[in-house]
Amino acid sequence: MLDPSMNRLLDIMQKLRDPENGCPWDKQQTFESIFPYTLEEVHEVGDAIDRANMTDLKSELGDLLFQIVFYAQLAEEQGVFTFQDIVTGISEKMIRRHPHVFADTVYKDAAEQKAAWEKIKQQEREKKTESSLVFDDIAQSLTALQRGQKILNRVAQSGFDWADWRPVIDKIYEEVDEIIEAVEQGESQQRIEEEVGDLFIVITNLARHLQVDSENAARKAVNKFARRYQRMMEIVRQKYPETTVFSLQQMDQGWELVKKEEKII
Repeated sequence: MLDPSMNRLLDIMQKLRDPENGCPWDKQQTFESIFPYTLEEVHEVGDAIDRANMTDLKSELGDLLFQIVFYAQLAEEQGVFTFQDIVTGISEKMIRRHPHVFADTVYKDAAEQKAAWEKIKQQEREKKTESSLVFDDIAQSLTALQRGQKILNRVAQSGFDWADWRPVIDKIYEEVDEIIEAVEQGESQQRIEEEVGDLFIVITNLARHLQVDSENAARKAVNKFARRYQRMMEIVRQKYPETTVFSLQQMDQGWELVKKEEKII
């Protein structure tokens, strides 16, 4: 039985989709049309976490929960599943995947527990699909970095992997050299794009070896760059108030000041 507050949210969603008295926008939506909003809400959750803003995080998690409720309402209208089915399914999955918590299984260490976790997931995949394709269950809708890291994790389970992170660094240098060669030899834009893509996948593999989530690392790097650029522009505008177009040298000086400020903090 669901919590009363959860039932209230489900009731709100049902009324928003009511054919006669519901919201015109909500009534028009489909699984496909609301999916972009779901991705947006996920990134806003990540942004709140990056900023360590718990008030915003609470609000963004509510928005994300509402997306799930929206999908559940659409599915119930089509007679395929309900919100309760979602809750039941994930509950059963978590119990099944944690026999060391909900049953009598005992693992000697974290490594053995992780291996068992992957074995259980593999068994679930085999029951889920009869396809012979190895990566069928890794969604195409994931970002390239997310999907890449999942594929690399799957490949590593078969033994196709470097022993540690050091050879990956050598491979990164190799891929950079191939990009330089492609550019200097006037190769096609398609070839250059392929070489840059190869570099991305190797860097993603480095992230995996270092136990870094590549998507989180990329998002934080972008946010850091944007923050530094904004602060750099504030500095150069203060230093050169009569200037409207700044030179690269002036901006470089401001950039270094920003980095020094961050080190002091």
